[in-house]
Amino acid sequence: MVDPIHALHPLALLAPMAGMTDVAFRSLCVDQGADITFSEMVSAKGLAYGSEKTASLMRPADNEEGIIVQIFGHEPETMAREAAHIEEMLGDALLGIDINMGCPARKIVKKGDGSALMREPDLAARIVSSVRSAISSPLSVKFRRGYLLGEETCVDFACKMEEAGADMLTIHPRFAMQYYKGNAERAAIARVVAATSVPVVGNGDVKCGADALSLLEETGCAHVMVGRGALGNPFIFHEIACALGHQPLPHSPTTTERMQMAQQHARLLAGISDAALIRMRKHGHHYVSGLPGASAARRMLSTCTTLDEFDAVFAAVSEGLT
Repeated sequence: MVDPIHALHPLALLAPMAGMTDVAFRSLCVDQGADITFSEMVSAKGLAYGSEKTASLMRPADNEEGIIVQIFGHEPETMAREAAHIEEMLGDALLGIDINMGCPARKIVKKGDGSALMREPDLAARIVSSVRSAISSPLSVKFRRGYLLGEETCVDFACKMEEAGADMLTIHPRFAMQYYKGNAERAAIARVVAATSVPVVGNGDVKCGADALSLLEETGCAHVMVGRGALGNPFIFHEIACALGHQPLPHSPTTTERMQMAQQHARLLAGISDAALIRMRKHGHHYVSGLPGASAARRMLSTCTTLDEFDAVFAAVSEGLT
């Protein structure tokens, strides 16, 4: 089982992405070379209420040796209690707990969760300290460059999280109010690396193997996290593995290979449930992005409900018939 805290070489991590890093997608990314995968963000309160839907987000795929579960919330006691519950439920399959302090989504922030915690560093530190005391597994924190546009607070915030007990830090170097616009500011990652002594994971704008390699070289971060660059493109992890191993880069996936991956993804989701398969509408949009006929394919995907219907759309894209 890979240990990102004590790894002697850089690892490629699949970022936690709400509504996207389901068990099927994680499985495909592991097949392509992802070293560590994160669950979708899990509501601590949802777990406290005994939500089966929330609990299902944490189940590892058959090919995942372990998983890091990301939780969110703003109540230290609830976060600590549910982190301990996760540790008990997953046992050896749990690689660690990650606390989301970076999500900029309005519905998350307005409740005081996600990146809203960057505005309350003392509360954020109490959460980390409480969770640290409740679990024996590694603990990481994911956050942003700062909350308000132009007001960088990540260095002080990172130091505070380390002091509170975080074993690893992940920074997405955009401001929360920037959402995903503009470029990720790599120098902010480097500043966090220089100010802390725990492993720092760099996240943001990693779209190919060369991006991963240059991110490591420019910032000194320990590992690379891939988010949106992996959507519709699990192949990126094989490319990153080749880049980090200084091996020849693989060829870019052909349209046929992309559609075959999409069909495999759909089959995995269909094997879970009919409701899970509907997620393929969102995933499918990413698989067809940039390809001839993508607009028509997206329209067709939006009404698909069966595996045969999804297969037909992807086959049509592969054959250039959309």
